[in-house]
Amino acid sequence: MNAKNASIGSMILHDGDRDALVAMIVRLDRPTQGRFAAECAERVLRFTDDPRAGAAIAAARAWADGAIRVGPARSAAIAAHAAAREATAPKAVYACRAAGHAAATAHAAGHAIGPCDYALKALAADAEDPIMAMLAERRWQKHRLEELLGSDT
Repeated sequence: MNAKNASIGSMILHDGDRDALVAMIVRLDRPTQGRFAAECAERVLRFTDDPRAGAAIAAARAWADGAIRVGPARSAAIAAHAAAREATAPKAVYACRAAGHAAATAHAAGHAIGPCDYALKALAADAEDPIMAMLAERRWQKHRLEELLGSDT
């Protein structure tokens, strides 16, 4: 990504749409936050072959379903972040970070926005047109949250 695109990308990551996403996420119950975070991370899982990322996404879902407690989910998050530190390709780093934050949502709801942001970064790192990739992903995230909120009302 060139300097101009990096600046635009930073604006996308920190614009009003992100604030709107956060406002929507906090309206979800905790298990649904975990499922949403896992969905976002799974959309970029293809960018890493490290099994710790997939395990973190599975842990996020298992926690959301009540199958595991916070401790194992947190351990999976830590492992995914370790995978991110070991990855060399930016898109793999971001995919692992997205997975780590998905699992960490079990520990703290504030992590639920992490997979949204890291998915954008992963897609931008892989795209011919990073700005369009980020905008398309942000649209999907907003639409998915609208669906989830619609089913809760």
